[in-house]
Amino acid sequence: MGAAAPWIILKAVRIVAATILLLALMAVPAGSIMADQTDSRLDDLFARLKSDTDQQAVRGIEMSIWRIWIDSGDDVIETLMAQGLAAMARADYPAALGKFDQIVAIAPDFAEGWNKRATVHYLMGSYPESLFDIDKTLALEPRHFGALSGRGLVYIELGKEELALESFEAALKIDPSLPGARRNAEVLRKRLKDREI
Repeated sequence: MGAAAPWIILKAVRIVAATILLLALMAVPAGSIMADQTDSRLDDLFARLKSDTDQQAVRGIEMSIWRIWIDSGDDVIETLMAQGLAAMARADYPAALGKFDQIVAIAPDFAEGWNKRATVHYLMGSYPESLFDIDKTLALEPRHFGALSGRGLVYIELGKEELALESFEAALKIDPSLPGARRNAEVLRKRLKDREI
């Protein structure tokens, strides 16, 4: 395994965490009040994310942010999102991609549609497509720590470790206790420092 071992471990942890998150987000009721990346509650949640030191509270804040991001307030998009998340949870990535393709076509200003499609592209190994969708996500929601962390993972796959580190550090500026981004940044800093010696 050698030098590749940290990335294999981190990818496995990310897939397990993503599955747990997907299952939790599937419980969001369709047709609830309008939210998404423009929701006014996000400003307070992001401020708390930077200041709270209790890890259990931070995880709750993150989940609240994800629930707001995923809620389009549109029944059609909510149905497509639930179908796409279910397909992702069972690793049926082509089916998930089809659902997220429909979401971004119907609602191009809905950041989470782009983010979920970026995730599917990443899982399918379609890295340029994933980066395209991450850019769309971040244009709509620059504080999207999930998209920033995802961009770091894509750059790792592309062998662009300096850009990966920049992405993880950008995610940590928004969510300082984000565990995956923190671990990945630590590994990258060490690798890049060792390379200089």
